Amino acid sequence: MKGPLFYSKILLFGEYGIIKDSKGLSIPYNFYNGALKIDDHHTPSTHNSNQNLRRFAEHLKVIESEKPEMVQFDHEKLAADLDAGLYFDSSIPQGYGVGSSGALVAAIYDKYALNKITVLENLTRDKLLVLKGIFSEMESFFHGKSSGLDPLNSYLSIPILINSKDHIEPTGIPSQPENGKGAVFLLDSGMTGETAPMVQIFMDKMKQEGFRHMLKDQFVKHTDACVDDFLKGDIKSLFRNIKDLSTVVLDNFKPMIPSEFHKLWKKGLDTNTYYLKLCGSGGGGYMLGFTEDYEKAKAALSGHKLEVVYSF
Repeated sequence: MKGPLFYSKILLFGEYGIIKDSKGLSIPYNFYNGALKIDDHHTPSTHNSNQNLRRFAEHLKVIESEKPEMVQFDHEKLAADLDAGLYFDSSIPQGYGVGSSGALVAAIYDKYALNKITVLENLTRDKLLVLKGIFSEMESFFHGKSSGLDPLNSYLSIPILINSKDHIEPTGIPSQPENGKGAVFLLDSGMTGETAPMVQIFMDKMKQEGFRHMLKDQFVKHTDACVDDFLKGDIKSLFRNIKDLSTVVLDNFKPMIPSEFHKLWKKGLDTNTYYLKLCGSGGGGYMLGFTEDYEKAKAALSGHKLEVVYSF
């Protein structure tokens, strides 16, 4: 048995901000993917995945007992497949901010949810919110708290615009030119990040009035502007706003940026060769880079592993 592929995702804009109702823009990233498979040989790696899925299956029973009206699963089929050697075969790096648990959640929902909402339906705003709510409950097993957006993106495999907590919609993004010089890229920090501790740091900071004001007056303002600029294809304004956003993050989200990258982050701002921002919750994994000249950025970041996600 091999299930359909579910892709990784990149939240281009909105990390942390969407907790406080900023806009957000999430796009599928087809470079990485995962699928449910059955392995009757039980190699060590498939065994670990199988054990994790068993724990996750228990979590699904808890969701169902607490919120039966929300979602129900075919537990018998899932248990039988787990006994047969079910595992999640994934190339998506874990702890890198590109949605490894989101793809797994989407795959399990797709295969085992009863009366599921399918991608082929007319996806009204209400249906999207129902799906997001289900995925939020499911993914909380991995992170303690989840917006449900990663699995939603992986499940639908289309860009999603987050206008606010209760208003999300599928969206189109500008097509990429053949020979664009500019790029959005991933910068590999070489270390994994843990989502839960980063979210905890953020929640602790939210207790400070000054931080709350900064979030509303600067972080959310620049995030919203970046989303609008990106969707309109207004590159000049986009890079002005990204620079502002990158500066605000360096000043106020230092714990989420691995310390050895603080200088590199500032170098981009000082030289205007590239601007960095968080990809996911930070603390490791990937950072997102934006540049109007990818070759220049590559030279400035030589010795680091980069992957282009989108070209301008």
